Amino acid sequence: MRVVPAIARLFPDAKVIACVRELPWVIDNIERLVQRNVFSPSSIFNYSAGGTVYTRANGVASADGMVGAPCHALKQACFGAQKDRLLLVQYETLTTDPAKTMHAIYDFIGEPAFEHDFDHVDYDVTEFDERAGTPGLHTVRGTVKAEPRASLLPPDLFNRFVNDAFWRDPQRIPEGLQVV
Repeated sequence: MRVVPAIARLFPDAKVIACVRELPWVIDNIERLVQRNVFSPSSIFNYSAGGTVYTRANGVASADGMVGAPCHALKQACFGAQKDRLLLVQYETLTTDPAKTMHAIYDFIGEPAFEHDFDHVDYDVTEFDERAGTPGLHTVRGTVKAEPRASLLPPDLFNRFVNDAFWRDPQRIPEGLQVV
């Protein structure tokens, strides 16, 4: 899939903002949701209630999985010819310094900054999540803030994905790619 080149061709001034988070934490969030809804098989896994944390992680992280496929597409875009049209917004930056993050986004898109109220965020798609068999999938807390926690993933599984976040290592960030 060549999304960014297609966007650039169709919309020559377009820019793409991609929200990123380290893969083990994305997979941990999915597993947390599965364990919280243990009696409600989810459409994420084709309503299959079986498996282990390992089979679920392997499935979502596979090349055609719901995490692996977008991750590969993102990496392709970050190293592609249009990387100067991309801004990667790290989850950690957004949750620890949302004002700085939003100012960077406005700067990237060339728009004047708009002040936001990060203590009163409102978003609710409860009905959609329940129809998908994944209550809480899109739950958003009212305040933007970092909340450290331990992972539910076994250490070997968590560590398997730790080095996939190339954007966290300045030596691995391609020249011209912006990361906030």
